[in-house]
Amino acid sequence: MTLIGRAFGAYRIMTPLAAGGMGEVYVARDQRLGRDVAVKVLRTGLTHDPQRIERFRHEAQMLAAFSHPNIATIYGLEEWDHSLYLVMELVPGPTLAERMKQGRVPLWDALRIARQLAEALAAAHEKGIAHRDVKPSNIKVTPEGRVKVLDFGVARPIADDGEDAADMSDSGGTTTSPVLLGTPAYMSPERVRGEASGQASDIWAFGCVLYELLTGRKLFASKDIFETIASVLLSEPDWTALPLETPRTVRGLIRRCLEKDSRRRLPEIGCAQIMLDGVLACAISEAPSRRTSRENWRPFGTWARRQRSAHAARI
Repeated sequence: MTLIGRAFGAYRIMTPLAAGGMGEVYVARDQRLGRDVAVKVLRTGLTHDPQRIERFRHEAQMLAAFSHPNIATIYGLEEWDHSLYLVMELVPGPTLAERMKQGRVPLWDALRIARQLAEALAAAHEKGIAHRDVKPSNIKVTPEGRVKVLDFGVARPIADDGEDAADMSDSGGTTTSPVLLGTPAYMSPERVRGEASGQASDIWAFGCVLYELLTGRKLFASKDIFETIASVLLSEPDWTALPLETPRTVRGLIRRCLEKDSRRRLPEIGCAQIMLDGVLACAISEAPSRRTSRENWRPFGTWARRQRSAHAARI
């Protein structure tokens, strides 16, 4: 049954926006305040599952802990006709997954994106929260070049040392087999083994995303989920796939993020933020004519402008 045109309290559903293993996200019109928002509802069939409902409430609590420019804002957790739904900031622009269908992201744009992603994760970790599902489809870049991290549906307090429970999850379209909560291609080795995971697993996923931005291809991916897990546990990245112009510091950063032994991994995501700040500062000082201002940066060129035009036409 379609939700298009239905009203959830003051919010009228307009168009579908995204879908995952647990929920569906729509563009909705806030009829009280006259603005567009994102509304996330549980998938049909999950609305009476106590575990899924609790996880939905948990996501709202995780998002409510933040007020950060690189993390999507939650406006509220609402109930209508015995159904729960999240009301969130509607973030314009493409996800990184959508952008990378066009190929790899140019080096300096990729590093600016990664720097903002590191800042968002650092803010979450400072609040004691691990995202645990960092991947390109959960990261958007606005037309102004602002990175926004989405979907804290499987986030967990870092202090929680319990094992990850097996469950159905969004496996990126590769399978519908029961897997650990999250997306296997971006899971750290300790997560796919079902061990306790926290900020070190977010650092691993950050490394996977940065590698993918620079190379245009997923680091660990297969049509079969078990092959993907085996690659995460056993395979080494193809370091020759990184562009020749990739700075040595960035190569070292990715290597430290992708250490299979979490004890050898980068100790904090804030270190990545500092390292990228240094690389970007050097680039500016060595090439003062490089376009670095927000006004001059067009992160996705003509493709992004088409997306903005399409979005404007829908609303």
